[in-house]
Amino acid sequence: MAYEGILLGIGNPLLDISAVVDDHFFKKYGIKLNDAILADDRHLSMYEEMATKYTVEYTAGGATQNSIRVTQWMLQIPGATSYIGCIGKDNFGEEMKKNCKLAGVNVQYYEDESAPTGTCAVCVVGGERSLVANLAAANCYKSEHLKRPENWALVEKAKYFYIAGFFLPVSPDSVQLVAEHAAANNKVFMMNLSAPVICEFFKDALDNFLPYTDFVFGNETEARTFSKVHGWETDDVEEIAVKISQWRKVSGTYKRITVITQGADPVVVAEDGKVKKFPVIFLPKEKLVDTNGAGPTY
Repeated sequence: MAYEGILLGIGNPLLDISAVVDDHFFKKYGIKLNDAILADDRHLSMYEEMATKYTVEYTAGGATQNSIRVTQWMLQIPGATSYIGCIGKDNFGEEMKKNCKLAGVNVQYYEDESAPTGTCAVCVVGGERSLVANLAAANCYKSEHLKRPENWALVEKAKYFYIAGFFLPVSPDSVQLVAEHAAANNKVFMMNLSAPVICEFFKDALDNFLPYTDFVFGNETEARTFSKVHGWETDDVEEIAVKISQWRKVSGTYKRITVITQGADPVVVAEDGKVKKFPVIFLPKEKLVDTNGAGPTY
């Protein structure tokens, strides 16, 4: 089949623990709406409190895995998408494998025996969410797994690659392998800025891989943070999108396209020094469940 394995995602698989919480919960753990951070010691009790105090829902998540699952749903062709990441050898990991396979995604997880499957607290207030990720096993991915013949075969088969910025600190050598393969074989390499913290604290890693990208995705906050750390002295999303699209490229096969979302405001798309804006279909607030997964879905 022409579509089999056409898209490969590599990232941090996390089990989402979602709950509608309250303002006190946000203040207690020092979290903010529409933010995404990594858990530290002060957040470790958060997961148990959510499970005991609120009504929680468990779903297979992680930014890249969400994008792959949504794409698989849109294509409606079993096995059209593949996904690689690291989970623990535990019940949460088995649940993640089962859910993704039922969705039609070909998952090839590296199973780490020393760490539990990663989790992400999805804290919702008024339909808006904040994410607090405890990477655990997701942080243990090794490029040796990617190099195994049965896994590298997925790389060889794929025509499109998607990796979120969240994965850059985990296994930059894995990203390098895929990026170089895509450039050498005229394939499409896509990356998401993921979160302001990635743009700010992993600037060098982003700068290293940006020349390989054919598509760069992000939201307005990430774009402005990217601009700030590069000293561009502009908050204009359209100008930033153009600058990112004009960044040096390793391969000249495709011109880079930058896509920046702005919530309910028009999506900004920059290519070849020009900007197009696409209006967002209005959604009445009463129909909004929550914003979790909205970023990976676009």
